[in-house]
Amino acid sequence: MQIHKKKMRLSAVLLVLALGATACGGNGTDSDDSSAEGPSGGTFSYTITNPENPLVPGNTSESEGTQVIQALFTGLVTYDVETSKLEMEGVAESVESEDSTLWTVKLKEGWTFHDGTPVDAESFVNAWNYTALSTNAQGGSSFFSNIEGYDDLQAETDDNDVVTKPPSAEEMSGLEVVDPQTFTVKLTAPFTQFPLTLGYNPFYPLPKAFFADPEAFGKKPIGNGPFQAEEEFRQDVGFTMTRFDDYAGDKAKADAVDIKVIPDVNTAYIEVQAGNLDILDTVPPEVIATAPAEFGDRFIERSSSTFTYMGFPTYDPRYDDKKVRQAFSMAIDRAAITKAIFNDTRDPAFSAISPVVDGSRPDACEYCKYDPAAAKALLAETDFDTSQPIDLWFNAGAGHDAWVTAVGNQLRENLGVTYVLKGDLTFSQYLKEVGRQKKFTGPFRLGWGMDYPSPQNYLEPLYTESALPPGSNTAFYVNPAFDAKVQEGNEAEDNDDAIELYQEAEDILLEDMPIMPMFFGKLQSVHSEKVSNVAFDAFGRADLANVTVNQ
Repeated sequence: MQIHKKKMRLSAVLLVLALGATACGGNGTDSDDSSAEGPSGGTFSYTITNPENPLVPGNTSESEGTQVIQALFTGLVTYDVETSKLEMEGVAESVESEDSTLWTVKLKEGWTFHDGTPVDAESFVNAWNYTALSTNAQGGSSFFSNIEGYDDLQAETDDNDVVTKPPSAEEMSGLEVVDPQTFTVKLTAPFTQFPLTLGYNPFYPLPKAFFADPEAFGKKPIGNGPFQAEEEFRQDVGFTMTRFDDYAGDKAKADAVDIKVIPDVNTAYIEVQAGNLDILDTVPPEVIATAPAEFGDRFIERSSSTFTYMGFPTYDPRYDDKKVRQAFSMAIDRAAITKAIFNDTRDPAFSAISPVVDGSRPDACEYCKYDPAAAKALLAETDFDTSQPIDLWFNAGAGHDAWVTAVGNQLRENLGVTYVLKGDLTFSQYLKEVGRQKKFTGPFRLGWGMDYPSPQNYLEPLYTESALPPGSNTAFYVNPAFDAKVQEGNEAEDNDDAIELYQEAEDILLEDMPIMPMFFGKLQSVHSEKVSNVAFDAFGRADLANVTVNQ
């Protein structure tokens, strides 16, 4: 990989993350790495809940769909499973720039999609343009907002999101196909971390078949990854993926993986205990204390990039005063909840940036410190009506009931407000039908796992104006000063400057408190005796291609 020297100075720290790991899994896997071995054969099963959207890379930003997309597609670059270090094991031969603004991407020969068509420069350029075009309503659109011509692909809308003026273009002027193996990307400003982003879903290629019938493609994607879809994905059921034998990278070991949709984590855990499910990436809080002894070396724990927070509906008049949000945050004892509910398998969050990323600070959030007296006094300075109950939102079946209830109990005790639990929606309903349509009526649970290993990824995609829905800014937070500071960090020439600027942006965010940081995650997984070489990366994803089925 050839990158301008300024880029190398910035990425030297960002790309190599010291990710701790504990418990029986050691380094996040249950056995020594055997990625160099050939296929082992056999079929194993893995569970997810229903993805939020059809399986299109540019519209898949949540964990369930991403796990599947990662198996079906390979991007320009990849990340090491253990360290998250950027690797050139994807489609790109090189990503080069002399000024961090005009980038040249050269592709390797020999990559094909599952239908046999070539993965070429047009596969990326056409996919990026489709995702960026606002009228296609792709959740990953904002990741292209720094490419020249992106604004021309955005429609003007009224307050009800009705298009009042269509986009003036359908292709970004900053993308150009040079030849079948080369394309260029011109950014609106220097972005030294650009290569680091390219392993994320929206940057994946799409074959011509997608554009012929996007709806059919979303049910049965045609990717370029180690596995291929054998059938349409069925909501509440799942589907089977088989090894793609013409894959240009290291081929998957197993013949197939059966993706099962099991919406309730407790049910899934019972299925692993019974031998009916092979890998579960989440251990229910109720059994976290007993799982290590029960599963032995088939229990895996490692540090992860996951970040749990409770967002505020800043569009709701009850929560438009930042003092209200600050008071709520100070009334919550995060340490007590992590101990009582999670048996210390989570860490209290006093920052909005995960500690696995360089630039995180353990005490960034002043209003995350537990101080019930100060919280009550601050709330008294506002017009908040404590006689009216508050709604606490979370998605069903994922083990959030207990800790959200604990949050409600602390708010009741410390601020004198009663609460109503809103936890009846499936994850896909929770995001699509409520979160992205300004229907949250109180604090709401959400989580985030890094898309690429940078502090920028914990700020820009979640809280900038360009990330408003269909993006991930479900708090509908807008502060031009925050956006400007993030952009300054993007344009920094060295690592120290970038970190300082991102931290200044985080300071603005944590003063406004559109979200309450709650926990940083540790991944706990269990698996059956049928499989080995089970590993998870810091993104929280299972490395499905390297799972070995024990014959």
